[in-house]
Amino acid sequence: MTEEASPGSGVRPVKSAVHTMAVLEYLASLDDEPARLRDIGDAVGIPRSSLYALLRTLADHGWVRRDASGTLYTIGIRALMAGTSYIDSDPYLRAAMPWLDELNAELDETVHYGRIDGADVVYLATKESSQYTRGVNRVGRRLPVSLTAMGKAILAERLDRLDEHLRDPLPRLTENSITDRDALVRELEATRARGHSFDNEENTPGTRCFGFALHSVRPANDAISCSVPVSRLTPEREIEIIEAVRRTVDRIERHLPRIPFAAAP
Repeated sequence: MTEEASPGSGVRPVKSAVHTMAVLEYLASLDDEPARLRDIGDAVGIPRSSLYALLRTLADHGWVRRDASGTLYTIGIRALMAGTSYIDSDPYLRAAMPWLDELNAELDETVHYGRIDGADVVYLATKESSQYTRGVNRVGRRLPVSLTAMGKAILAERLDRLDEHLRDPLPRLTENSITDRDALVRELEATRARGHSFDNEENTPGTRCFGFALHSVRPANDAISCSVPVSRLTPEREIEIIEAVRRTVDRIERHLPRIPFAAAP
């Protein structure tokens, strides 16, 4: 790793802080699956001698958990508390939640709130349908932007910046995942024209999703979506869902705080 100045700041990054963030982000990505020292080192590119000392320090302060043998590591409770604090204090999410509750009650379908982060969408809130559950807590989950309705709704406003948000090659999670960049661009252009996006079983087989960007800033950072099992989705129901989500977006945007946070990089 080179210690070049951060873009636009003239300040060199602190290597130990960068290493700490890399370790925590890697462990958080494992969904509480434990990782060995060697696996962590290979993933984040930190020498094993330095990594061991860093992990011991993080474990001593509760940011990382280690097993009794000291060889397996997972994310710690302090990281969970920091993430929960972020969600609880976010002004945009807080403003949107009453309307997401209403949408969930109106449709009895699963609705999500997400935010773009590089090449991923991070799920910040989920309200489950009473008719079915996924069995997975989606809050904090990350998925590639190209495979989600929320991600595509946001990307449709960033057509001139796609290289900043797309993996190469485009990932595949199901047979329906779009892995051709030209095909994805055509879909994003269509999304921009109609004002909402689709996820046609592209990250979860059997589920279709409808996404709308939220304009707290431009281009949008955030989006909401509604997920529906394809087994009970009719053309009439699809129209009903799209119109309900569109109304919810209008209501949310009228109540979003005017806080000068910049659009996501």
